[in-house]
Amino acid sequence: MTTANQATGEEALVTRTDIEEAYETIHDSVTHTPLQFDRYLSEKYDCQVYLKREDLQKVRSFKLRGAYYAIKNRPFREVARGVVCASAGNHAQGVAYTCQEMKIPGIIFMPTPTPNQKISQVQFFGGDQIEVKLIGDTFDEAAKAAKEYAETQQLPFIDPFNHPDTIAGQGTLAVEMLQDAAKQQLEVDYVIAAVGGGGMISGISTYVKATTPTIKVIGVEPTGAQSMKKALEEGHPVHLPTIDKFVDGAAVQEVGPLTFAHVKAYVDEMYAVDEGQVCTTILELYSKQAIVAEPAGALSVAVLEQLKEEIKGKTVVCVISGGNNDISRMEEIDERSLIYQGLKHYFLVNFPQRPGALREFVTDILGPEDDITRFEYTKKVNRGTGPVVIGIQLKHKEAIHSLLQNIERFDPNFIDLSENQSLYTLLV
Repeated sequence: MTTANQATGEEALVTRTDIEEAYETIHDSVTHTPLQFDRYLSEKYDCQVYLKREDLQKVRSFKLRGAYYAIKNRPFREVARGVVCASAGNHAQGVAYTCQEMKIPGIIFMPTPTPNQKISQVQFFGGDQIEVKLIGDTFDEAAKAAKEYAETQQLPFIDPFNHPDTIAGQGTLAVEMLQDAAKQQLEVDYVIAAVGGGGMISGISTYVKATTPTIKVIGVEPTGAQSMKKALEEGHPVHLPTIDKFVDGAAVQEVGPLTFAHVKAYVDEMYAVDEGQVCTTILELYSKQAIVAEPAGALSVAVLEQLKEEIKGKTVVCVISGGNNDISRMEEIDERSLIYQGLKHYFLVNFPQRPGALREFVTDILGPEDDITRFEYTKKVNRGTGPVVIGIQLKHKEAIHSLLQNIERFDPNFIDLSENQSLYTLLV
């Protein structure tokens, strides 16, 4: 197997043989997740959609594959004193599970904003074998601290994506996928997977192109964290100064040189999906198919809306990469989805400070199917009017045109908060 310090160019790319060796090592320890036909999505997009259900993995994520192999493939004497990793959640769970199984210590660095559900799952899988350290606001800050700690303590750092063993482990997903496709006599046209640091898409694309090069491999990033797209544009990994951390499993500011080399060599196209569309897809997967997907896990399905003309009549495999979604986030997910669909809007409106003003607004300004979801004076003032943050939910997005006209009649100086992100962040 290629060593980490060799992993700097195309000569170090992981091979089909590497992935098959990883499969032989880990297949008895990980769940062979199903390749399921999805009737709802197939009818919606007029094609054959199959879901590779990595949300049903032991730690509810594909990350167990790479973490397990990256640790198991080292001599035991190297890991006996412990291992270190950095993760936004899923890689941490894979490392924690492996540490518990092998009875070795694990020190796990996670970003401070990591959802509590993922932190508690890491602690559950690792038990008394692991210690969690919350460091930094992003994965990249946590990773920097983890690498420094590993070097100081002389412990192995288990890279979440930019290591050949991690990539080979993630590639075992494709081995299963193509085995099951052959059993079901499927001729797959597209394989679609999320891209964060790029470990999964690197492993999948390597194996797919080595075995069935006619399959088109598509990677998907969240719009607010397109680090792989930027790397491809610049010809090398680039550090993004800021990212949207909502799709936490794919919110990486800089991809690795090794994963970049694999994507450049084997991935046919990269797409980006708005975080609002991701939220809509999460809710749709839950309500229509009873699938609990985390934001990164929904990316592969969310992009189908952009590909709907291209994939008609084709056979498409979408990797549901993880199901570690914190239930406390559902209110935010619903909110983002409604805003993205154009059904929920926030305004700053000056209201007359007199009895009956709200009733007048409801009667004269709102449409018959519009609903006020928030009404809050931002500041009580000793004058005739006062600024109010008002949230309005529409039944049909087309109703926004008449609503805007009516609000302008009520207050010519109103502010649509969707057009002022700073005010939106401050007030909503």
